[in-house]
Amino acid sequence: MKTEKRPEKNVAERVRVFAQPVIEQLGFSLWDIVFEKVGGQYSLVIYIDSPDGIKIENCEAVSRAIDPLLDQYDPIPQAYTFSVSSAGLERTLTRPEHFAQFTGSTVSLSLYRAENGSKRFEGILRAHSTQFTEIDVAGQILCFDNTNVASVRLVYTGGF
Repeated sequence: MKTEKRPEKNVAERVRVFAQPVIEQLGFSLWDIVFEKVGGQYSLVIYIDSPDGIKIENCEAVSRAIDPLLDQYDPIPQAYTFSVSSAGLERTLTRPEHFAQFTGSTVSLSLYRAENGSKRFEGILRAHSTQFTEIDVAGQILCFDNTNVASVRLVYTGGF
């Protein structure tokens, strides 16, 4: 049986196609694209990153470059707000390359349904695949089925 992707994911993928080359041309990397309904309003947020950090001027430059492309390609049928932001120090890991880059780093893992009486765990990211995410919590290796993982976010510990 074929399953449909969520419309929000499809929007992010369509925007990624034209946004990523522009962002890279400006000297930044595309961390993530999030399209979601918050309250009654849709929101498109592009998260960017750079080894030198991100300043407000960088976000403005990317926004100015992407905004006309959003008008040109018109990937979103409904009204929405658009913004560009830094990925941040405590960024959410969403893509395989994010998990690969930060294996060995401290993360906060949130679950949809509690396991062992908790919905939130903090530990060292040990492994990630399409099926599971594994973290070391005080010497105990915990393995979580990704269908129950709501989010995995970096925990800022003073440096990466």
